[in-house]
Amino acid sequence: MTVVASEVDSSTDVLDALEAESIHIIREVLAEFERPGLLFSGGKDSVVVLHLLAKAVAPARVPIPVVHVDTGHNFDEVIAFRDATVERYGLNLVVGSMQEYIDDGRLRENADGTRNRLQTRVLLDTIEQNKFDVVFGGARRDEDKARAKERILSLRDEFGGWDPRNQRPEVWSLYNGRHAAGWHVRAFPISNWTERDIWAYIERERIQLPPIYFAHEREVFEREGMIRAVTPVSQPNDDEPVLTRTVRYRTVGDASCTGAVLSEARTVPEVLDELALSTLTERGATRADDRISAAAMEDRKKEGYF
Repeated sequence: MTVVASEVDSSTDVLDALEAESIHIIREVLAEFERPGLLFSGGKDSVVVLHLLAKAVAPARVPIPVVHVDTGHNFDEVIAFRDATVERYGLNLVVGSMQEYIDDGRLRENADGTRNRLQTRVLLDTIEQNKFDVVFGGARRDEDKARAKERILSLRDEFGGWDPRNQRPEVWSLYNGRHAAGWHVRAFPISNWTERDIWAYIERERIQLPPIYFAHEREVFEREGMIRAVTPVSQPNDDEPVLTRTVRYRTVGDASCTGAVLSEARTVPEVLDELALSTLTERGATRADDRISAAAMEDRKKEGYF
């Protein structure tokens, strides 16, 4: 019998319930759709979804491609982790290259040099070119107000757009995957997880992550209250001194728009202890692209963003 997180009493292990719900969703999607894919950034949430997917189909191998939109501004450690993960699982990796779009003129660089919002065009083209009718994502409702509005199965129209005012009800654990030709569905099997649930599950399952999630020394500079790494795509201005600090990352995005946090947490248990005391939000404190406006994420999602 499938256990749904919302139906579990307090004596039942929360992680067991969340895992069971997510695997149920994954199996429903695999059974209902013809061409699924998994959006894989190399971040902790997509890593957990991949782990759940592998459990859902075990002892078979993961049967669907993983899709990575490579902005060209990724941290080197994350790309190395992505490639090692693909090899370890024996995955089919589909890459949408933003640099190719910029080089041939299909996209133009933003004036501030960041590329996060430009991902949407590459993402939607990659979904269309590979004829994916559903793609799994690692979004969680506790991350952001817009993500809190998403259904477990969320429709995208023929332009890849999302309408938060026009969503299907989802009662109990019944999911509706019907969609019109040319439309597709985003599936979010870890919607009901929190950041702390993710880390607790990573600890329990001994899941590997990119090393930038753990405290390490790095050359950084501060800009608009965020700690930015010194990288080829993220350089300090003359009035921004470079310092060596012990930091880690709570989210994995582009080096040009993702901030680090001061931290001494070098292991998963230490990260969990740190989270228990933190008053900073996961994305708002470390993602410059989410600071543009209160509705920044929702505006991007309406256009087809992750």
